[in-house]
Amino acid sequence: MTAVTKNNTQHFIDLFEKLKERSSRLRNESLKERKKRLKDFGEFLLKKREAIADALYADFKKPKTESDLSELYPVLTEIRHTLAHLDEWAAPQKIDAPLTYLGTRAEIRYEPKGVCLIIAPWNFPINLSLGPLISCLAAGNTAVIKPSEMTPHTSRLIAELANEFFDESLVKVIEGDRYISEQLLRLPFDHIFFTGSPAIGKIVMKAAAENLTSVTLELGGKSPVIIDASANIADAARRIAFGKFLNNGQTCIAPDYVLIEESVQQKFTHELKSEICKIFGEDGTVNQSSPNYGRIVNHNHFDRLSRILQNAIDHGANVELSGEINRDTNFFHPVILSNVDADSQVMQEEIFGPILPLVPFKTIDQVTRIINDKPKPLALYIFTNQKSVSEKILTETSAGTACINDAVLQFTHPNLPFGGVNHSGIGKAHGK
Repeated sequence: MTAVTKNNTQHFIDLFEKLKERSSRLRNESLKERKKRLKDFGEFLLKKREAIADALYADFKKPKTESDLSELYPVLTEIRHTLAHLDEWAAPQKIDAPLTYLGTRAEIRYEPKGVCLIIAPWNFPINLSLGPLISCLAAGNTAVIKPSEMTPHTSRLIAELANEFFDESLVKVIEGDRYISEQLLRLPFDHIFFTGSPAIGKIVMKAAAENLTSVTLELGGKSPVIIDASANIADAARRIAFGKFLNNGQTCIAPDYVLIEESVQQKFTHELKSEICKIFGEDGTVNQSSPNYGRIVNHNHFDRLSRILQNAIDHGANVELSGEINRDTNFFHPVILSNVDADSQVMQEEIFGPILPLVPFKTIDQVTRIINDKPKPLALYIFTNQKSVSEKILTETSAGTACINDAVLQFTHPNLPFGGVNHSGIGKAHGK
């Protein structure tokens, strides 16, 4: 791998030109060749399963089953889905001509964009770097991947995998910090795919505007859960426990806070506590020896979570569930809060960790008002057995994705586009 420094701009220019020249040649490549590359890459990744799990464990003790489920499996699914549909997606689309154009023929042709930049986050580093790469390669593009420096073991592995499988004129991984990202963003890429926070998304979009580069921004936000009295409370608790505390809550579509009908709050709290210990614990408790529970990525995020938790308590929140936390090992026990102040940090900032506030409501109008007072979220979850309730919420609010009587499942659905709205993202990913 070529070493790069803050001032090594010529290296990036030379690399970009190499990728650009290859992208021009790829325009004449057959779909058969693209599909073979994707198929071979999927088989290659499967052989690297142990190395992937080891790297993720080294970065934040991600359990092996979770690594398979949330990192490797989605990428392999994306490959299989693409192989099954690429011929259809890439085929020219015939367009009917109106009477005034009688005698003409029209069609829409799909073409590669060219050289793409994928800036990946740290929370699902394999999934969110290689997933976009599959779409990039399927469409006949070349790519630069900039993985996050916050997961150094996985970042290094991604670079090693790319170097082993791809020619660097097709796919190149550049490791480094934000200064490397800044240098890359100065180049005239044909498309930028960024996953991260809204704050950094604004910086990426501003940089892209300098070259009029198109963008896909997968951002985040405070994704709400709504539970009414008609819901299956035990089932809701099980699905929310998994969706929220998977990856220690460090998931962009994780349930951020729960709006729950007053009459079932106590029952839900009891069921949720039980499910958390069942899914992530060992012998009925979650502790540092629990094999199914990950860690916060680093001390900075650990300290941020500690601050917003203390701020919530200072504002009068009740702690319904808590336990051991250890900054030395970045272990942060799942936390459930009730009686949270609407102005506390836990209700104003995206939590991105294992803290879940419960907010009671009496009417669905209260629910829609609370959601609409915040920026549009990336995900919205509704647990109800009343279709009129789910339809009212879906109609009167806006979110990038929505799921009824389940959580986080929509991300892995191969036929659904995934993306946000305004503050939570621009553009869609996955599949066609």
